[in-house]
Amino acid sequence: MLASRLRLWFGLSDRVDRRAYFATGLGFMALKYLSDSAVVWAYTGRVWSPLDYANPVWSVREHALQGVPSAVVLALAVWTLPFLWVGIGMSVRRAVDAGRSAWLALLFFVPYVNYLLMLALSLLPTAPRHMRWGTERAPVLGSGWRSALFGVAVSLGLTIPTVLFSVYFKKEYSVGLFLGTPFTIGAITANIYNSAQPRSKGDTAVVVLFALTLAALSLLLFAAEGGVCLLMALPLAAPVALLGGVLGRAIAVRGEEPPSHSSMAAILALLVVAVEPRATAPPREVVTVVEIAAPPEVVWRSVVTFPELPPPTEGMFRLGVAAPLRARIAGRGVGAVRYCDFTTGSFVEPITRWEENRVLGFAITGQAPPMREWSPYRNVNPPHLDGYFRATHGEFRLTPLPDGRTRLEGRTWYEVRMAPQAYWTIYADVIVRSIHERVLRHIKTLAEKESR
Repeated sequence: MLASRLRLWFGLSDRVDRRAYFATGLGFMALKYLSDSAVVWAYTGRVWSPLDYANPVWSVREHALQGVPSAVVLALAVWTLPFLWVGIGMSVRRAVDAGRSAWLALLFFVPYVNYLLMLALSLLPTAPRHMRWGTERAPVLGSGWRSALFGVAVSLGLTIPTVLFSVYFKKEYSVGLFLGTPFTIGAITANIYNSAQPRSKGDTAVVVLFALTLAALSLLLFAAEGGVCLLMALPLAAPVALLGGVLGRAIAVRGEEPPSHSSMAAILALLVVAVEPRATAPPREVVTVVEIAAPPEVVWRSVVTFPELPPPTEGMFRLGVAAPLRARIAGRGVGAVRYCDFTTGSFVEPITRWEENRVLGFAITGQAPPMREWSPYRNVNPPHLDGYFRATHGEFRLTPLPDGRTRLEGRTWYEVRMAPQAYWTIYADVIVRSIHERVLRHIKTLAEKESR
């Protein structure tokens, strides 16, 4: 019994009628809601209502998860993957059982439209004349390079314009961009590659990853993206593209869809980035602490302003991340303006809190690009470098310790407007912490040298 249930939920062979689809969907939605809301309540004490949970706007979810540790948020994202697979896999087979195209099931990813899709698939009866969805045909040995190249070309020709539309026209780095586009590349490539003759799963995976790599290189050559951010996106995009490949291959080797229907997957990518609401991100705080063998009044002087740091040698900064060089200040007290010079330019920091030898707080009203991208071109400036990562304010806190020592805390609050925020804040936290550590180590060296 359990084996048949697991095959129904996670496999791609069994037919799905409307009763099984509705019951499974309702049960899995309830399980997912109860588990996620329990985590939010455990860490924040807030109740995540079913109405807010059903809201497809990612910023609503980000606000609900505020206060939950990053590692737990990432675990919740991983926990979502099997639910997504059950939803899309059963939607494909339910669409076929209802006599509709399997590709319609990809509307499962489109915000708001997905609820209408699930409602329709729960109501449509089994078609009198089923579309074929049977046993997987045995793969044919051979490279099939022509089908592979055609599938790659079609997927790139349909998805790259979608990326450019999202980034340059809509000006949004959305969940649909980072998840829907790789999924579409995988689905279209695998479907066309397997349509004439079924190929092995391993060969299909290789062709899908090849298509994804070519898409990334195309964005690099068109100066739409830089190498570092493409590498950052790869751990997210590659598994999603492979899942799309599994689905596209299944439709080709089990169903009777003509290859031309795979263009519906491209419509999916465009719909996702066009319909998905604009995300807003709650600010995040990063705190780094160091203990210094010097009294607060000595440490304070190096906090307010410090001379040139040695050239950066840390791996993070070698990748092109902006590295702090020096700090200077015009004026004294609240209203003074501090400037922190980085390798990419200067951060403008009006002082908002001045408690001498205790707290230095500042807003950040202007900032340099967060990094220099790897690119074959000089002065490439992908849109995500302008405002999609923004530090809003910062603070240094000094606490006296016994034996004339000082505890120094560096705090930065920032926003990331690239979704899914749970993924990109992993990188952002590492970058901000690396900047903190470089500055705090320098202050520690200066203060301890002065106090000797």
